[in-house]
Amino acid sequence: MVAGNLVLLGNAGDVGHMVLEQLRAQNVPVRVMVRRDDDRAAGLRGLGAEVVVGDLTRPETVAAALQGVGRMYFAMPVSPDHLLAATVTATVAREHGRLDALVGMSQMTVSQMTATSTGESHQQRLHWLAEQVLNWSGLPVVHIRPTSFLDNPLFTTLAARSIRENGTIALPFGTGRTSPVAVADVARVVATVLRDPAPHIGHVYELTGPRSVGMDEVAEEFARALGRPVSYTDVPLDRWHTEVLAEAGLPPHTEQHIVTMARLHRENRYDRATDDVEHVTGEPARSVEAFVSARKDFYLG
Repeated sequence: MVAGNLVLLGNAGDVGHMVLEQLRAQNVPVRVMVRRDDDRAAGLRGLGAEVVVGDLTRPETVAAALQGVGRMYFAMPVSPDHLLAATVTATVAREHGRLDALVGMSQMTVSQMTATSTGESHQQRLHWLAEQVLNWSGLPVVHIRPTSFLDNPLFTTLAARSIRENGTIALPFGTGRTSPVAVADVARVVATVLRDPAPHIGHVYELTGPRSVGMDEVAEEFARALGRPVSYTDVPLDRWHTEVLAEAGLPPHTEQHIVTMARLHRENRYDRATDDVEHVTGEPARSVEAFVSARKDFYLG
Protein backbone atom coordinates (compact mmCIF):
# COMPACT_ATOMS: atom_id res chain seq x y z
CA MET A 1 0.00 0.00 0.00
CA VAL A 2 1.23 3.47 -0.89
CA ALA A 3 1.74 5.87 1.99
CA GLY A 4 0.34 9.34 1.39
CA ASN A 5 -3.13 8.39 0.22
CA LEU A 6 -3.42 5.48 2.66
CA VAL A 7 -6.66 5.97 4.61
CA LEU A 8 -7.11 4.83 8.21
CA LEU A 9 -10.67 4.06 9.22
CA GLY A 10 -10.83 4.28 13.00
CA ASN A 11 -14.22 2.59 12.98
CA ALA A 12 -15.82 0.16 10.54
CA GLY A 13 -19.40 0.44 11.71
CA ASP A 14 -22.27 0.99 9.30
CA VAL A 15 -20.83 4.18 7.77
CA GLY A 16 -17.22 3.00 7.90
CA HIS A 17 -18.00 -0.31 6.24
CA MET A 18 -19.66 1.45 3.29
CA VAL A 19 -16.79 3.94 3.09
CA LEU A 20 -14.37 1.01 2.89
CA GLU A 21 -16.31 -0.56 0.03
CA GLN A 22 -16.40 2.70 -1.92
CA LEU A 23 -12.73 3.52 -1.43
CA ARG A 24 -11.55 0.05 -2.37
CA ALA A 25 -13.77 0.13 -5.47
CA GLN A 26 -11.59 3.03 -6.60
CA ASN A 27 -8.36 1.34 -5.49
CA VAL A 28 -7.76 3.72 -2.58
CA PRO A 29 -5.62 1.84 -0.02
CA VAL A 30 -7.42 1.45 3.32
CA ARG A 31 -6.33 0.33 6.78
CA VAL A 32 -9.04 -0.45 9.33
CA MET A 33 -8.63 -0.47 13.10
CA VAL A 34 -10.59 -3.18 14.91
CA ARG A 35 -10.85 -4.11 18.56
CA ARG A 36 -10.54 -7.86 17.90
CA ASP A 37 -9.13 -9.97 15.07
CA ASP A 38 -12.23 -12.09 14.54
CA ASP A 39 -14.57 -13.17 11.72
CA ARG A 40 -15.66 -9.58 11.19
CA ALA A 41 -12.01 -8.55 10.74
CA ALA A 42 -11.60 -11.36 8.23
CA GLY A 43 -14.57 -9.96 6.30
CA LEU A 44 -12.89 -6.56 6.15
CA ARG A 45 -9.74 -8.17 4.78
CA GLY A 46 -11.95 -9.84 2.20
CA LEU A 47 -12.99 -6.38 1.03
CA GLY A 48 -9.35 -5.46 0.48
CA ALA A 49 -8.54 -3.68 3.73
CA GLU A 50 -5.40 -3.97 5.78
CA VAL A 51 -6.61 -4.73 9.32
CA VAL A 52 -4.85 -3.73 12.53
CA VAL A 53 -5.94 -4.41 16.08
CA GLY A 54 -6.21 -1.31 18.23
CA ASP A 55 -8.29 0.94 20.43
CA LEU A 56 -8.88 4.66 19.86
CA THR A 57 -8.53 5.28 23.61
CA ARG A 58 -5.04 3.71 23.73
CA PRO A 59 -2.41 6.07 22.28
CA GLU A 60 0.19 3.39 21.55
CA THR A 61 -2.19 1.50 19.26
CA VAL A 62 -3.35 4.70 17.55
CA ALA A 63 0.28 5.65 16.90
CA ALA A 64 1.00 2.25 15.36
CA ALA A 65 -2.11 2.41 13.18
CA LEU A 66 -1.20 5.89 11.90
CA GLN A 67 2.20 4.87 10.51
CA GLY A 68 2.27 5.78 6.82
CA VAL A 69 -1.30 7.13 6.88
CA GLY A 70 -2.22 10.31 5.02
CA ARG A 71 -5.93 10.54 5.83
CA MET A 72 -8.03 9.34 8.74
CA TYR A 73 -11.70 8.82 9.45
CA PHE A 74 -12.48 9.20 13.15
CA ALA A 75 -15.73 7.74 14.46
CA MET A 76 -16.98 5.97 17.55
CA PRO A 77 -20.19 4.12 18.39
CA VAL A 78 -22.30 5.80 21.07
CA SER A 79 -19.91 5.64 24.01
CA PRO A 80 -18.95 7.59 27.15
CA ASP A 81 -15.35 7.26 25.86
CA HIS A 82 -15.99 9.42 22.78
CA LEU A 83 -14.20 12.52 24.06
CA LEU A 84 -11.26 10.48 25.36
CA ALA A 85 -10.89 8.78 21.97
CA ALA A 86 -11.04 12.10 20.11
CA THR A 87 -8.42 13.62 22.42
CA VAL A 88 -6.10 10.62 22.09
CA THR A 89 -6.49 10.61 18.31
CA ALA A 90 -5.80 14.34 17.97
CA THR A 91 -2.81 14.22 20.31
CA VAL A 92 -1.20 11.20 18.67
CA ALA A 93 -1.92 12.47 15.14
CA ARG A 94 -0.15 15.74 15.93
CA GLU A 95 2.92 13.94 17.30
CA HIS A 96 3.21 10.91 15.04
CA GLY A 97 1.15 11.52 11.92
CA ARG A 98 1.42 13.50 8.72
CA LEU A 99 -2.26 13.79 8.01
CA ASP A 100 -3.67 15.57 4.99
CA ALA A 101 -7.12 15.23 6.52
CA LEU A 102 -8.85 14.07 9.68
CA VAL A 103 -12.53 13.50 8.94
CA GLY A 104 -14.49 13.44 12.17
CA MET A 105 -17.97 11.94 12.57
CA SER A 106 -20.08 14.22 14.73
CA GLN A 107 -23.82 14.95 15.04
CA MET A 108 -25.93 17.74 13.60
CA THR A 109 -27.30 18.66 17.03
CA VAL A 110 -23.87 20.17 17.71
CA SER A 111 -24.81 23.03 15.38
CA GLN A 112 -27.51 24.07 17.86
CA MET A 113 -25.32 23.81 20.97
CA THR A 114 -23.28 26.28 22.97
CA ALA A 115 -20.56 25.91 25.59
CA THR A 116 -23.20 26.08 28.32
CA SER A 117 -26.30 24.45 26.81
CA THR A 118 -27.66 21.60 28.93
CA GLY A 119 -30.71 20.26 27.09
CA GLU A 120 -28.81 17.75 24.97
CA SER A 121 -27.73 14.19 25.72
CA HIS A 122 -24.41 13.31 27.32
CA GLN A 123 -23.36 11.83 23.95
CA GLN A 124 -24.22 15.04 22.10
CA ARG A 125 -22.21 17.03 24.65
CA LEU A 126 -19.23 14.72 24.04
CA HIS A 127 -19.54 15.34 20.29
CA TRP A 128 -19.55 19.11 20.89
CA LEU A 129 -16.46 18.90 23.08
CA ALA A 130 -14.70 16.54 20.67
CA GLU A 131 -15.18 19.04 17.85
CA GLN A 132 -13.52 21.70 20.00
CA VAL A 133 -10.54 19.42 20.68
CA LEU A 134 -10.11 18.57 16.99
CA ASN A 135 -10.31 22.26 16.07
CA TRP A 136 -7.78 23.23 18.75
CA SER A 137 -5.40 20.49 17.54
CA GLY A 138 -4.53 22.48 14.42
CA LEU A 139 -4.97 19.34 12.31
CA PRO A 140 -6.62 19.57 8.86
CA VAL A 141 -10.12 18.70 10.09
CA VAL A 142 -13.41 18.13 8.28
CA HIS A 143 -16.50 17.71 10.49
CA ILE A 144 -19.36 15.48 9.30
CA ARG A 145 -22.61 16.20 11.15
CA PRO A 146 -25.46 13.89 10.12
CA THR A 147 -28.92 14.27 11.57
CA SER A 148 -30.71 11.11 12.78
CA PHE A 149 -30.14 8.09 10.54
CA LEU A 150 -32.93 6.49 8.52
CA ASP A 151 -31.18 3.22 9.35
CA ASN A 152 -31.74 3.86 13.08
CA PRO A 153 -33.97 1.24 14.76
CA LEU A 154 -36.51 4.03 15.38
CA PHE A 155 -37.22 4.11 11.64
CA THR A 156 -36.41 0.47 10.86
CA THR A 157 -36.90 -2.27 13.47
CA LEU A 158 -39.48 -0.47 15.61
CA ALA A 159 -41.33 0.94 12.62
CA ALA A 160 -41.44 -2.48 10.90
CA ARG A 161 -42.86 -4.10 14.04
CA SER A 162 -45.69 -1.63 14.49
CA ILE A 163 -46.47 -1.49 10.76
CA ARG A 164 -46.90 -5.25 10.70
CA GLU A 165 -48.98 -5.24 13.88
CA ASN A 166 -51.38 -2.38 13.22
CA GLY A 167 -50.24 -0.28 10.25
CA THR A 168 -48.73 2.52 12.33
CA ILE A 169 -45.40 4.15 13.10
CA ALA A 170 -45.54 4.67 16.86
CA LEU A 171 -42.96 7.19 18.10
CA PRO A 172 -42.95 10.00 20.69
CA PHE A 173 -42.10 12.79 18.22
CA GLY A 174 -45.32 14.78 18.58
CA THR A 175 -45.68 17.38 15.84
CA GLY A 176 -41.92 17.80 15.45
CA ARG A 177 -40.49 17.74 11.95
CA THR A 178 -37.48 15.67 10.90
CA SER A 179 -35.26 14.93 7.90
CA PRO A 180 -33.49 11.62 8.56
CA VAL A 181 -30.55 10.72 6.34
CA ALA A 182 -29.49 7.30 5.04
CA VAL A 183 -26.21 5.80 6.19
CA ALA A 184 -25.36 5.20 2.53
CA ASP A 185 -25.60 8.92 1.78
CA VAL A 186 -23.39 9.82 4.75
CA ALA A 187 -20.86 7.22 3.60
CA ARG A 188 -20.83 8.75 0.10
CA VAL A 189 -19.92 12.11 1.62
CA VAL A 190 -17.17 10.67 3.83
CA ALA A 191 -15.68 8.63 0.97
CA THR A 192 -15.74 11.66 -1.36
CA VAL A 193 -13.87 13.77 1.20
CA LEU A 194 -11.31 11.06 1.92
CA ARG A 195 -10.57 10.51 -1.79
CA ASP A 196 -9.69 14.16 -2.34
CA PRO A 197 -9.64 16.04 0.96
CA ALA A 198 -7.96 19.32 -0.05
CA PRO A 199 -11.14 21.19 -1.14
CA HIS A 200 -12.93 20.20 2.07
CA ILE A 201 -10.44 21.06 4.82
CA GLY A 202 -11.99 23.31 7.46
CA HIS A 203 -15.54 22.64 6.29
CA VAL A 204 -18.49 21.41 8.35
CA TYR A 205 -21.00 19.31 6.42
CA GLU A 206 -24.47 19.00 7.92
CA LEU A 207 -26.19 16.02 6.33
CA THR A 208 -29.95 15.51 6.13
CA GLY A 209 -32.53 13.96 3.90
CA PRO A 210 -33.94 16.05 1.03
CA ARG A 211 -36.63 17.84 3.08
CA SER A 212 -37.92 18.28 6.61
CA VAL A 213 -41.34 16.71 7.18
CA GLY A 214 -43.76 15.99 10.00
CA MET A 215 -44.32 12.42 11.09
CA ASP A 216 -47.68 12.26 9.31
CA GLU A 217 -45.77 12.97 6.08
CA VAL A 218 -43.16 10.36 7.02
CA ALA A 219 -45.99 7.83 7.39
CA GLU A 220 -47.34 8.85 3.98
CA GLU A 221 -43.95 8.17 2.40
CA PHE A 222 -43.87 4.75 4.10
CA ALA A 223 -47.36 4.05 2.77
CA ARG A 224 -46.40 4.92 -0.82
CA ALA A 225 -43.26 2.80 -0.60
CA LEU A 226 -45.02 -0.21 0.91
CA GLY A 227 -48.27 0.01 -1.03
CA ARG A 228 -50.39 -0.21 2.11
CA PRO A 229 -51.90 2.28 4.59
CA VAL A 230 -49.50 3.55 7.25
CA SER A 231 -50.32 6.24 9.81
CA TYR A 232 -48.40 7.94 12.58
CA THR A 233 -49.32 7.41 16.22
CA ASP A 234 -47.85 9.83 18.73
CA VAL A 235 -46.85 8.02 21.92
CA PRO A 236 -46.28 9.91 25.21
CA LEU A 237 -42.54 10.15 25.74
CA ASP A 238 -42.55 8.74 29.30
CA ARG A 239 -44.66 5.74 28.26
CA TRP A 240 -42.46 5.07 25.21
CA HIS A 241 -39.36 5.28 27.40
CA THR A 242 -40.61 2.77 29.96
CA GLU A 243 -42.56 0.41 27.70
CA VAL A 244 -40.35 0.34 24.60
CA LEU A 245 -36.88 1.76 25.10
CA ALA A 246 -36.18 0.48 28.61
CA GLU A 247 -37.06 -3.06 27.53
CA ALA A 248 -34.21 -3.02 25.01
CA GLY A 249 -31.66 -3.39 27.81
CA LEU A 250 -29.31 -0.73 26.45
CA PRO A 251 -26.40 0.71 28.46
CA PRO A 252 -27.55 3.77 30.49
CA HIS A 253 -25.43 6.16 28.38
CA THR A 254 -27.01 4.90 25.15
CA GLU A 255 -30.54 4.86 26.59
CA GLN A 256 -30.19 8.45 27.80
CA HIS A 257 -28.99 9.51 24.36
CA ILE A 258 -31.91 7.91 22.53
CA VAL A 259 -34.59 9.23 24.87
CA THR A 260 -33.05 12.69 24.55
CA MET A 261 -33.14 12.40 20.75
CA ALA A 262 -36.83 11.56 21.02
CA ARG A 263 -37.46 14.56 23.28
CA LEU A 264 -35.55 16.89 20.96
CA HIS A 265 -37.63 15.62 18.04
CA ARG A 266 -40.73 16.42 20.06
CA GLU A 267 -39.34 19.92 20.72
CA ASN A 268 -38.81 20.36 16.95
CA ARG A 269 -35.03 20.51 17.26
CA TYR A 270 -34.68 18.18 14.24
CA ASP A 271 -36.51 20.50 11.85
CA ARG A 272 -33.59 21.17 9.52
CA ALA A 273 -32.68 20.38 5.94
CA THR A 274 -29.54 21.00 3.88
CA ASP A 275 -28.29 20.09 0.42
CA ASP A 276 -24.80 19.21 1.66
CA VAL A 277 -25.05 15.58 0.48
CA GLU A 278 -25.66 16.77 -3.08
CA HIS A 279 -23.15 19.61 -2.74
CA VAL A 280 -20.32 17.22 -1.84
CA THR A 281 -21.21 14.16 -3.93
CA GLY A 282 -23.19 15.58 -6.87
CA GLU A 283 -26.16 13.36 -6.04
CA PRO A 284 -29.06 14.28 -3.72
CA ALA A 285 -29.83 12.43 -0.50
CA ARG A 286 -32.46 9.74 -0.84
CA SER A 287 -35.98 10.28 0.46
CA VAL A 288 -37.78 8.28 3.13
CA GLU A 289 -39.90 6.75 0.37
CA ALA A 290 -36.87 5.63 -1.65
CA PHE A 291 -35.16 4.21 1.45
CA VAL A 292 -38.23 2.21 2.51
CA SER A 293 -39.04 1.06 -1.02
CA ALA A 294 -35.60 -0.56 -1.30
CA ARG A 295 -36.34 -2.52 1.92
CA LYS A 296 -39.98 -3.43 1.29
CA ASP A 297 -39.57 -7.08 2.30
CA PHE A 298 -37.95 -6.08 5.57
CA TYR A 299 -40.83 -3.82 6.57
CA LEU A 300 -43.62 -6.13 5.46
CA GLY A 301 -42.04 -9.35 6.71
